[in-house]
Amino acid sequence: EDCIELEKITVGDRTALILDIFSQRAATREGKLQVEMAQAQYQLPRLTRMWSHLERQSGGGGSSGSLSSRGMGEKQIEVDKRLLRKRISVIKRDLENVRSQREQYRKKRARANVPVVALVGYTNAGKSSLLNQLSVTFETQGQKNRRLVKAKDQLFATLDPTTRKVRLPSGKRLLVTDTVGFVQQLPSTLIAAFRATLEEIGSADLLIHVVDVSSPFAYAHVDAVESTLKEIPGASEVPVIHAWNKIDSAAQPERVRAAALDRWPNTVCISAATGEGIEELLSAIESCIVSSDNMVQINLVLPYERGDLLDLIHSQGIFMEEVKYLPEGTSVNAVVPAAYYEKFSEYQ
Repeated sequence: EDCIELEKITVGDRTALILDIFSQRAATREGKLQVEMAQAQYQLPRLTRMWSHLERQSGGGGSSGSLSSRGMGEKQIEVDKRLLRKRISVIKRDLENVRSQREQYRKKRARANVPVVALVGYTNAGKSSLLNQLSVTFETQGQKNRRLVKAKDQLFATLDPTTRKVRLPSGKRLLVTDTVGFVQQLPSTLIAAFRATLEEIGSADLLIHVVDVSSPFAYAHVDAVESTLKEIPGASEVPVIHAWNKIDSAAQPERVRAAALDRWPNTVCISAATGEGIEELLSAIESCIVSSDNMVQINLVLPYERGDLLDLIHSQGIFMEEVKYLPEGTSVNAVVPAAYYEKFSEYQ
């Protein structure tokens, strides 16, 4: 009876387990395509094992390497491989269309000069919970119908990038994107299949590396994430803020804060569950955006008839000081996207 029960158990390696979890979490067409691609690429060199119960070589004549001398199992393997390669080609075309669409979205955002912040981190570190907490800052008075991101205490709860609007203390708006969680030694097939998704990280203006400080393996998780980021084109050049999450679960919060700052100067300790440290995180984000190469400082007096330029600063820039109203015009000290600098140059 024990042997019969054992026959019902599926045995797989670590990669197969991760792919199986991903397939259960995929909800959108894009997510399902990316998981199917990773599974197909993983299965292709392993199909021979699936046919071990069939005859491998027949005893007929002919050369040993010819198709006629192969067993029926070997013939079936060749058919399966051909069908799988064909399916991989179809998925690649579909994913290339997805990648092209995402590229168009990124170009549109770039033209609007809206900063993009990407949340990265080990799986189940609290990225989705943090996105929900940050999106509260964009709510207007009486607005309570915002769409929450699914945040669950489980591995890889988020596969598809989810973007929300966030308002900084200065009033400037930005976009924050939640991305797929990482694990140690993330299978290369997944990195390749999720290229369209991971490119969101490489094209971001700022990364927030969310770390679960309550985990005894926090430092190992940080190393795993940083190792994966090196494999994503452009991600290594993006500025990073470390957000040590779940500080409310730490036995000695002050000791944790000291340890975090000792290793990474640009670190904020937060709790996505309670909201602790969120204002400090938003201020850190604003400081990084202000010091970005994409922003330039302007110190000028705008004529009162150029209210359109003042509105532009309100929507796209960040005021460094209170606006002063002088007899000759509006005195402004602010930072604006470099793309708009020419509009203000004549008033400098």
